[in-house]
Amino acid sequence: MLLQSLQGEFEHEVKNTRKLLEAVPAGKTGFTITDFGWTMGQLAQHIATIYHWYAGTLKLDAYDPGAENLQRPDPSDIEATRVLFEKNVSEAREALHSICEEDLFRNWTMRNKGQTIVPPTPRIQVARGFLFNHLYHHRGELVIYLRAAGVKPPGLYGPTYEESRPAQRS
Repeated sequence: MLLQSLQGEFEHEVKNTRKLLEAVPAGKTGFTITDFGWTMGQLAQHIATIYHWYAGTLKLDAYDPGAENLQRPDPSDIEATRVLFEKNVSEAREALHSICEEDLFRNWTMRNKGQTIVPPTPRIQVARGFLFNHLYHHRGELVIYLRAAGVKPPGLYGPTYEESRPAQRS
């Protein structure tokens, strides 16, 4: 029942993430809000990359993303980021459908180049925090980036503020 719920949420949220990535204009990937933050392209690519982590989180007892040689396109190429997103979603979906409910309660460990970052933790807790909630956090940031860059964000859970405001009369 819990696994089925996660699978349903995954499918629903993939559609929302896709809408958001499709809203990023090619000419705005270098936009940033601060001098120390990511560009819009880097943020979009990070969102696409989170889906890559599903397989390592759901199928392995210990995952070390720092040990991977993950190839990512130039973050200024939003079309390549969208292709990366679709590839990663396909792999994430397969991982989510390859496990059983009991697997969600097995412990999982995260390492970075061999050093333990997240000690043994139930996989369901990691999936909620490291995958699902992490993704929602960065999508919220991307909505702010879009607005700050003068781009209307898509509605993810209903109409956006821009869509629900009455048209301004001149």
